Parts: sequence; structure tokens; C-alpha cells
Amino acid sequence: MLDFIPSFAKLVAELAKFPGVGQKTATRLAFFILTQPQEEADALADTIRDLKRKVHFCSTCFQMTESDPCQICADPRRDRNLLCIVEEPQDVLAIERSHAFKGQYHVLHGALSPLDGVGPENLKISELKERLETGEIQEILLATNFSVKGETTALYLARMLKPMGLKITRLAHGIPLGSDLEYIDQGTVSRAIAGRQEFQ
Repeated sequence: MLDFIPSFAKLVAELAKFPGVGQKTATRLAFFILTQPQEEADALADTIRDLKRKVHFCSTCFQMTESDPCQICADPRRDRNLLCIVEEPQDVLAIERSHAFKGQYHVLHGALSPLDGVGPENLKISELKERLETGEIQEILLATNFSVKGETTALYLARMLKPMGLKITRLAHGIPLGSDLEYIDQGTVSRAIAGRQEFQ
């Protein structure tokens, strides 16, 4: 329908690629951008370009950062004996918002899903093994999501890590089954960290 305005149709198509954004929402967003002053549109475009140019993954924990190592890895006040393993970078943000965790992180960049062809080699698991060779880490907090994929990943990691003599803990089950950390409120995440239990 909007093919007669190619630049508008192109923007709608690009916005529709965002997760959770359908054609109608993409069209609304495109209209919103179109009605903004030129400076606002330029600022948005510059911000996106800036983000792509400056943000990369920390070579230690694989969290998003503009510096390497990231601020968390470089912070001497963080507990270097405690490592929290999460699925995605946004999970780090969810845990940090709770202000309940003072250790380090390791981001897997996904979860095990054999049906989708995602195995250990597709995640940052070999990098995790390398990181543990220093002997500095004493406790691993498995903070994968409480979904089938997240539980499968937690079980795989627990079995892999147990022979290393590490204490393996899991977030307390105050977090509803099937939920993603990034959508959980700060208080619930904080209680889940405080009430973590040894992983069986």
C-alpha cells in the first residue's frame, strides 16, 4: 500500500525486523519519526550509528561494553571468587538493577537447544572453561532463564563444572517458571540471588 513512498516503505520494513514489532507497530513508529523535527531524526540516526561503532563485547565476560575489559570486569571491588552465568547481555542488566550481586559475569550468548541446532559449541562455553583455569573462581551462580532451554543449559553446565570442585548454585525459584530475567522486577531478582541454593 505504501509502495508509492519507497523511503517510508523501506523504514517500515527495517523497523518490522525488530523483535516484537509487527507491520502495524512499524508503520506507527515510522509515522512518528516522520513527524519529528529534522534534528530529532538526525539525533536518532546518529545514536544508532554511534551504538554500532562503539559497542562491542568484553573479551572476558562477553557483556556489552565500550571499553575492554568492561567496567564490571575491571572493577576491583567486585568479588572475583563468584561468577554468575547468564544467557544474554540483557540478563546482566536485569541482575545489576537488583544491586544484589557483587561478583563477576559470564554471558553465554544463548541457551542449549538441540532441536534448534544450538549446542555447546555455539555458546561461550569453551571460553568459560578457559576462564575457570585460573582457579580464582570458587562459586558459580547459574542464572539461566527458568525455561526448558535455560534449565537444560543449567543442568549441562552443572554436570560439566561439578568435577572441578566448584560450589554450584542456582537462583532461588521466586522467579516464575518459563520467565526471562530481563522482564522480572528488581525485588524478585534480588531475592532470587539472596536465596540461591546449591545446584543438585
